Amino acid sequence: MSFAYHRAESLAEALAVLAEHPGRVTPLAGGQSLLPDLRAGRTRAEVLLDIGRVPELSFVEDRGDHIAIGAATRHHELAASGLLAARLPALRAAAAAIGDPQVRHMGTIGGSLAYADPAADLAVAALALDARVVLDGPGGRRVLPFDGFARARGSTVIAPGELLVEVRVPAPAVPAAWSYRKFSRDALEWAVVAVLAVAGETTRVALSGMSPTVVRAGETEAALARGEGAEASAALADAGTAPPDDVRASGGYRRHLARVLTRRALEEIGVETAGRGVAP
Repeated sequence: MSFAYHRAESLAEALAVLAEHPGRVTPLAGGQSLLPDLRAGRTRAEVLLDIGRVPELSFVEDRGDHIAIGAATRHHELAASGLLAARLPALRAAAAAIGDPQVRHMGTIGGSLAYADPAADLAVAALALDARVVLDGPGGRRVLPFDGFARARGSTVIAPGELLVEVRVPAPAVPAAWSYRKFSRDALEWAVVAVLAVAGETTRVALSGMSPTVVRAGETEAALARGEGAEASAALADAGTAPPDDVRASGGYRRHLARVLTRRALEEIGVETAGRGVAP
C-alpha cells in the first residue's frame, strides 16, 4: 500500500489539495475508522489529506438558534463541552458514549459523519436533532440537512473536491427532553442498535444499526403524533427498516431491540404508556 500524504495547516490549503487532485483525495481527520480500513485493504487512498490540525475546523460555538461545530472537533471536546451540556445534552451524551478515552481523543465529528457508518453514535444524534452539514468546495459553501447526507455505508453526497467543514445543530433555549438508549455486546463496540428520542412540537426518533444508514422511525413518530402511547408507538419502530444479519446480531434480534429500546426511550422522555403523547 502506497499513497501520497499531505498535512494541511489551513482550510484554504486543504481545499487547494482537493482541487489539485480531483477525485483522488481521501481526507483524514482522527483516523479511527479510516486507518484500520487502510491497513486491512478495505479502503485505498492515492492522496491522504490530513486535516486533523486545521485550526478553522475545531470549534464549538453558540450562534443563537443553533450550535456550530467544526468538523475536526474531537469527540472528547464534545463530551466535555459545557455549552453542549447546557443546550444540546443529547449530542454531548452521544459523544461521551463513543468507544474509550483514546478513541474520543482522536476521533472527530466530521470524520464520524463523513464515514457514514450506520451504527455511529454521532450520526444517530445528528439525525434525531435535525442537524445540517456545511460542505465547502469549488462552488463555494452549501448547507444540507443531515437527513439524506448518507446514501449507504461509507457513501455520502460529498462531491469530488468538497470537504465537510461544519455541523450545525438547532438548539432551543431550553433543551427538550431526550433519551439515548444503546445496546452493545461490550462497552467499546459499535452499537448493535441505538435509539435517540427527542421531545418537541413533534417527537423525533432516530435509529442506528437498522438499515444501511441511520434512519428515522417514521411509523413510530406518526403514531406519537396521533396520540398513541409509548408501547404502541414503539411496536412500530422497526417498520420500513432493513436490519442486517451479521456476526453481532441477526436482523430479527435487531428488530426486537429497536422496539424495546424505543419503548424505554419514549417512557424516559415522558410519553405515557397508554397514550395521548408526552406526559406533563
